[in-house]
Amino acid sequence: MSETAPPQPEPSFEWAQPGRYLRFDHGEDHPVRIARWATGPDGPSFAAPMPIVDVNTAGEPRARHNQSLLHWGAGLRLRYTFHEFDGNELRIHQREPESGLEVTSVFRAAGPGLQIRHTVRNGAETGIMLLSVTSALVAVPEGPHDLIWGESEWLAEGRWRQRPIAELLPNVNPEFHHGRRNRGNFGVTSHGSFSSGEFLPTGVLAVAGGPSIAWQVETSAGWHWEATQNEGTVTVGVYGATDLYHQFAQHLAPGEEFTSVPAGFCVADGGRDAAFAALTDYRRAIRELRPVDARLPLVYNDFMNTLMAGPSTEKELPLIEAAAEAGAEYFCIDAGWYGTGNWWTDSGDWHEVPGLFDGGLISLIDAIRAKGMRPGIWLEPEAVGGNAKAGRELPEEAFFQRHGRRVNETGHFQLDFRHPAARALLDEAVDRLVDEFGIEFFKLDYNVNSGVGTDVDADGPGAGLLGHTRAFRDWLSDAQTRHPNVLFENCGSGAMRMDYNLLSVAHLQSTSDQQDFRLYAAIAAAAPASVLPEQAGNWAYPAEEMSIEETAFAMTAGVMGRLYLSGFLGGLSPERFTLVREAIALHKDWRHRIAKSHPVWPLGLPGWDDDVIALQLDTGDESLLALWGRGEAAEIALPGLRGRTFEQVYPVALPQWTIREDGGVPIVEVPTGNAARIFAVR
Repeated sequence: MSETAPPQPEPSFEWAQPGRYLRFDHGEDHPVRIARWATGPDGPSFAAPMPIVDVNTAGEPRARHNQSLLHWGAGLRLRYTFHEFDGNELRIHQREPESGLEVTSVFRAAGPGLQIRHTVRNGAETGIMLLSVTSALVAVPEGPHDLIWGESEWLAEGRWRQRPIAELLPNVNPEFHHGRRNRGNFGVTSHGSFSSGEFLPTGVLAVAGGPSIAWQVETSAGWHWEATQNEGTVTVGVYGATDLYHQFAQHLAPGEEFTSVPAGFCVADGGRDAAFAALTDYRRAIRELRPVDARLPLVYNDFMNTLMAGPSTEKELPLIEAAAEAGAEYFCIDAGWYGTGNWWTDSGDWHEVPGLFDGGLISLIDAIRAKGMRPGIWLEPEAVGGNAKAGRELPEEAFFQRHGRRVNETGHFQLDFRHPAARALLDEAVDRLVDEFGIEFFKLDYNVNSGVGTDVDADGPGAGLLGHTRAFRDWLSDAQTRHPNVLFENCGSGAMRMDYNLLSVAHLQSTSDQQDFRLYAAIAAAAPASVLPEQAGNWAYPAEEMSIEETAFAMTAGVMGRLYLSGFLGGLSPERFTLVREAIALHKDWRHRIAKSHPVWPLGLPGWDDDVIALQLDTGDESLLALWGRGEAAEIALPGLRGRTFEQVYPVALPQWTIREDGGVPIVEVPTGNAARIFAVR
């Protein structure tokens, strides 16, 4: 009687680095899978087996019936060929025998996380049409996870939601339905060219004691991420543009390639805040820093609650005087300085308005420098206004088009940076402004959602948008190579295009266009979940009509990130101006420590209407803790800060908030009304 041979283990290979251990398996009947992901060879794995990539091509059958984008034929038929290690990268090569499709998956170590991307190559003799490629796929066993995602809109950025995964993907008892699989799926999708205009390209699957995972999609074009159920697991799928959601299609002729947008993935041993801390360190690891970035300078901008795109010599000179006295290091002239003075319709004509400034723009630049500040200026590089000369002179192919017509969004045409004429227009403008005026800071804005994309030289408009955004990032990187001492801000109508496709090369990110200081508190407190604290340009715009407490409230938002100063500072009373100078001094004292900090939310991620909001920027031994009160008096317990000491460091001249202990837990007494305090916690 013959005996059955014991099952043989799957062929596998490992990738081990400090704090990171992955084991992959593969076989004749399945693609390469992540079989184990842990912080070390002996640590527990958080991952369930899952193929590392999924590919959807035209005409392919689905292998599963549900709302998910997962499980297309070409991806499931991939088979391992070889892998290789190259420094901090692991490259895994697979091939689909039927069609000759080849995929190279790259896992790049970055801080505590991985940056993942896949290159699809057509190795066949006929063309294929690519409809979607995952940027990353990770599965975890079902458990007590909370799914965290962010909603956003103009003036109301960063509204985070946290709910148990069991509520979002309920148990429908598939066994009772003859063993059919769950169809549950929770998806978050961008729409159009505002990459963060409706949802944020970041998510967390958190467990109170860990391990938790966090991810982000690194593109300024279309993106989608989803959590779906599958036989006892929850799978997170991260995508760039797709056919289903973004009208993406990419034809690959024999030998041609397409690379997915990158996705960042992090694992943390703790819960929500630990996951965001890991993502924070990952973001720092993928930034392309230059020496000029290290100064973290404080910028005054004349727009918010101030000139609102109406500059003149008469208006600017008092602002320059007051900004310098307050402690600003850069002064940025915002929109309205070019063309005929209409900031919207003249975008694209990047020459100063004749006669607008006494002695010309250079006289204003000289006034800025005379006060010890560096000059900055506003551009909207991708926009050409309806009255701009560039709209008449550039070729039609240099603009977004659909169905043979230019995309016209409220009087703005969208430049396509894949076209050399579009890039040349902005290269000339930036180089001239740097060479002629000594500009050292550019505020790069983006104020319209141009829609799904362009069908010029593209198989689908979503592919056109992706190509443009990649070309725009290249343009921005090239501009910095030519001008290494110039800083560039990424501003997208506030934070409507807040993603690490651009933030990995930009210096600063405006976190909102919100002009109500009371509402800005929730935006500023939530910003470090989306952007590094040292890049989070939180506006601080004190006004003469604000009370003393309201002035401190408004300045607190700026201190807790990158203080982005505005307002008619010269009209403030001495007491209010002293509060401004005090906040600036505190920020300067802490800015390099903020650049090493991790965000913590002692009261949870802020709700839009919360009466009390808290943000802690933690460096380990010490922290800055901001508390904003926006309602009735309250007593706030901070159990996570048990045993720590508190020192009120802003504002020092206003009444000290009472902090007492109850069983060792700090209790802060927050008064009625709009008031804020910042504490050094040690």
